[in-house]
Amino acid sequence: MFPEILKEQRKALKLSHERVSNMVGIERSYYTKIENGLRPSVKVAQAIGKVLGIEWTIFFIEICAKNAHTKTA
Repeated sequence: MFPEILKEQRKALKLSHERVSNMVGIERSYYTKIENGLRPSVKVAQAIGKVLGIEWTIFFIEICAKNAHTKTA
């Protein structure tokens, strides 16, 4: 879910992987992994959210939903 949002927003802002990673303060290869589904730390998620103008919690919504489902099962 979040990888598609990241790609769409980055492209809408006409930013490259290199530019986003520089603005966030991480390696380009790490940002590419995040765009491919790797979950970042909260600190990195917040920085990416700020740069791309998205809610940083999107990285963790699936985890929260899974945990809520497990607790009710």
